[in-house]
Amino acid sequence: MAGTILIVEDEPAIAELIELTLIRSGHQTLRAESVQEAVQLIDRAIPDLALIDWMLPGSSGIDLIKRIRSNKRTKTMPVIMLTAKADEDDKLIGLDKGADDYITKPFSPKELVARIKAVLRRRAPQLTDDIVESNGLQVDPVTHRVTGNGEPLIMGPSEFRLLHFFMTHKERVHTRTQLLDQVWGDHVFVEERTVDVHIRRLRQALEKTGHDIYIQTVRGAGYRFSRP
Repeated sequence: MAGTILIVEDEPAIAELIELTLIRSGHQTLRAESVQEAVQLIDRAIPDLALIDWMLPGSSGIDLIKRIRSNKRTKTMPVIMLTAKADEDDKLIGLDKGADDYITKPFSPKELVARIKAVLRRRAPQLTDDIVESNGLQVDPVTHRVTGNGEPLIMGPSEFRLLHFFMTHKERVHTRTQLLDQVWGDHVFVEERTVDVHIRRLRQALEKTGHDIYIQTVRGAGYRFSRP
């Protein structure tokens, strides 16, 4: 699944190259030339990943990463530094301040896409195109198909996203708020109880092959995908 990636880069030629590379890979993009612009975009809707240059006008990319990591709303957002600062000490500083990866300029577009995919697989696996399978239940995010023990299972788009998120985060308990943020997006206003409705629909779609028992309610906490 393609994600929305924020490019924080003040050199237009480099920003355009990055944007073209990402669009060709199926991602959506947002662009900012400064920390202030980036913060405004993040306030509207949290991107799935941010590519941040170190040297920016007014305030540095390191300052932006500090803000991202100190904010409860954005602290888990994947971040990659993409910068001309190639010294080992600079790399260590970037990683120490919270970057998930550090890429130096000039860079290979293919490597950039591969490194983004690696970070998303590690930090946001629900955004990758990998087929997910568990105990006979299979989800293919590319074709949007779900099968249980080889049988096709029909479900709506919200239930599909919910199942895919659960299966890429097995055994973890998620509150309704967390599910809303991760599946619907924190910029979309949906009541928490709406999650219960979609959980019920998801279970109904999985009943055909008996996989509904994997969607478990954790009383007082939320929901999880777990083998009974």
